[in-house]
Amino acid sequence: MPIIVNLDVMMARRKMSLNELSDKVNLTLSNLSILKTGKAKAIRFSTLEAICNALDCQPGDILEYVSSDRKIDNRQ
Repeated sequence: MPIIVNLDVMMARRKMSLNELSDKVNLTLSNLSILKTGKAKAIRFSTLEAICNALDCQPGDILEYVSSDRKIDNRQ
């Protein structure tokens, strides 16, 4: 998948739990979990805005494009 979701990384940097983020952005735990695990097929701009506001970050901190011809190296 060429879009990588780094929500878990930003949550760890901000020391925020999934429960706390869920309360702040008014999303269910299951919907946030789907997004966090990269299983979501889409995200609303309003949801992305709420997450960025809660985590004090930019959309690019959460979403990353990786071209399909570039191999993902998880050791970085």
